Amino acid sequence: MICEVIVDVAHSEVDKIFDYACDFPVEAGVRVTVPFAGRTVTGFVMRVKDMSDFPAEKLKKIYRADDFPALNAECLSLAKKIAERYRCPLALTLRLFLPAEMRTGKVSERYKSYIKIADESYVPPLRAAAQLALLSYLSEKGEEEAPVLRSRFGGAVTALLKKGALSEEKRQVLRDPYKKLGGERRERVLTPAQQKAVDTVTETEKTVTLLHGVTGSGKTEIYLTLIASALEAGRTAIFLVPEISLTPQMLSQLRARFGGHAAILHSGLSAGERFDEWNRLREGSARIAIGARSAVFAPLENIGVIVIDEEHDGSYSSETSPRYTTFEIARLRAKYNRCKIVLGSATPAVETYRRAMEGEFELVRLPDRINARPMPEVEIVDMRREVRRGNPSPFSAALREKLQNTLDSGNQAILFLNRRGYAQTVICRDCGYVAKCEHCDVSLTYHSEEDCLKCHYCGARYKMLPACPSCGGRHIGYVGTGTQKVVQELKKLYPASRILRMDVDTTSGKEGHYEILSRFSRREADILVGTQMVAKGHDFPSVTLVGILDADMSLHFPDYRSGERTFQLVTQVAGRSGRAEAQGKVVLQTYDPENYILRFAAKYDYEGFYEHEIAMRAATAFPPFAKIVRVMVSGEDERETVEILKEVYGRLQQVYAAHLEKFLFFNRMHAPVKRIQNKYRYQVLMRLVEGDVLKEIYSAVYDEKYKNVLVYVEENPSNLS
Repeated sequence: MICEVIVDVAHSEVDKIFDYACDFPVEAGVRVTVPFAGRTVTGFVMRVKDMSDFPAEKLKKIYRADDFPALNAECLSLAKKIAERYRCPLALTLRLFLPAEMRTGKVSERYKSYIKIADESYVPPLRAAAQLALLSYLSEKGEEEAPVLRSRFGGAVTALLKKGALSEEKRQVLRDPYKKLGGERRERVLTPAQQKAVDTVTETEKTVTLLHGVTGSGKTEIYLTLIASALEAGRTAIFLVPEISLTPQMLSQLRARFGGHAAILHSGLSAGERFDEWNRLREGSARIAIGARSAVFAPLENIGVIVIDEEHDGSYSSETSPRYTTFEIARLRAKYNRCKIVLGSATPAVETYRRAMEGEFELVRLPDRINARPMPEVEIVDMRREVRRGNPSPFSAALREKLQNTLDSGNQAILFLNRRGYAQTVICRDCGYVAKCEHCDVSLTYHSEEDCLKCHYCGARYKMLPACPSCGGRHIGYVGTGTQKVVQELKKLYPASRILRMDVDTTSGKEGHYEILSRFSRREADILVGTQMVAKGHDFPSVTLVGILDADMSLHFPDYRSGERTFQLVTQVAGRSGRAEAQGKVVLQTYDPENYILRFAAKYDYEGFYEHEIAMRAATAFPPFAKIVRVMVSGEDERETVEILKEVYGRLQQVYAAHLEKFLFFNRMHAPVKRIQNKYRYQVLMRLVEGDVLKEIYSAVYDEKYKNVLVYVEENPSNLS
């Protein structure tokens, strides 16, 4: 038997099929251990055949193979398409489908040994007190873990096993993430609008349906109904959410409805938990995969529906090779399985909404909340007036008043600020020196709880400055407000209130998000302060006030999507208020109160925003009317990086010269953040009209090999910094 093997070495020079002889039966998709270049490596069997073009005596033999195929036929086919599409080694795309630790052999199934009585008639001698005690213990307990018995009864265990009085059995023990996570089953009857949405998804001939529903319109119940239909038809389902913080909440609802059929996949799990959940999906004991972006690669077969909730979110785009978009992978899986894709959002991406408006996707609108509850009232507060009135705090008078009323009435509030830490910048008031990271071209953020400076790009930590390193002055000041400072200010204003903070610094560990959200849900806190983690998907009936502290933060980024992202973020966080009986209120603080983006957001007018935004994009030829392509060149040696940039730019110039009519913009420059993690960053930016020139760009970049410098292509990058 001959096996075609891809070795698990992500290097372009070994990105090819190698033939190996095999003396035992294997099948495509099985992981094998093989000799390669003088060492032993892991590989994947891509195909099994009878003959090789190479002489039999020259073929090396496979050492070992797993007992089961790690990759099914769809995964193998999909990996090939991704490698071809994004011009990356096949080994790299095959890794997407496996838990990382499984590849390195650091994780496998976990087993425990249990001992029970095998021969009820056996009676030990009277002098064997330990054996008598052991049998008495097991007759009451039934069975016990072997290590527990051996530590308690010593050699009596071994003696009774040898005599056949006891039997020992090994059983696999699943490492269950979120063991405490339950879910109360609630039978819900769909509203007419929800039922119509389900019927539309089911009956349409289109593969993709966009579910455009305001916050609180009941999109989740539609998802669950569609998943239930898939399971009843003997099929499986994938449910994707943008943030790890949302997965426990969704998993709770799935477990309540579908029991153990739901498995969770995300980077916050331990290696063992991630492997066991993956394995349950692979062997079919779990039929629903829920998780963030990577769950789109779940080892499921016969998929019936793929749900992408909050489809507009930037986290659905990968920022490491291969730089795929989740929707593109979902479309490939939907085509293979002949299933439906449901995209859900209160604020769809402009590109997605245009495709729905033009008829490529089915469009279902849910313009009202469940039971016709009103959307929360939004009050726009001009912070320029607050400054003129001598108010230096991050809270306007209107927000303080409404916050006090909320606390007095026994309700809860969420305060949103998309900046963690205490202060955004530390500056010397004598000479203007700004504390910057040694490894990145960015300023450091002060974190008061640890009394240190942190880089939010590379994670480096520095001691707080006792004096200015430039002039020696001691007038060190803080510019900008972060979540830590907000909490500190709140404690001064409302000393009796209970406050929780939710940001990257407070949510370390698998259950970090879940614990904070659970405490807030159980009314163990009155105010939740957080970054964008608090903006999406959460449903807290007692929240009647949302404060948006700096609505301008994302509005003026040098990115064509900045207005869209601001509209999405403001609308999403506002939707956390007033989801039960009490009327919700939102205070939106801004230094630009007349801005059209904020005005549309305050009225929840997505259609108005879309019409304005799509007209702007058409006039300026930005996506979806063009494609932005960025070639990034990054390396530790700046001179070497610039030399490679020149080489790449020269080859791209040839493509540009041959297709001038397809280019709207073409230039090279340093990236907005010039250095990250000690690597200098330069880029070639292009704006293209639709066409086939993209393949030539990929060839110009990837047909050459680079040493010490990373070069890669991004299409419509979600982050242009």
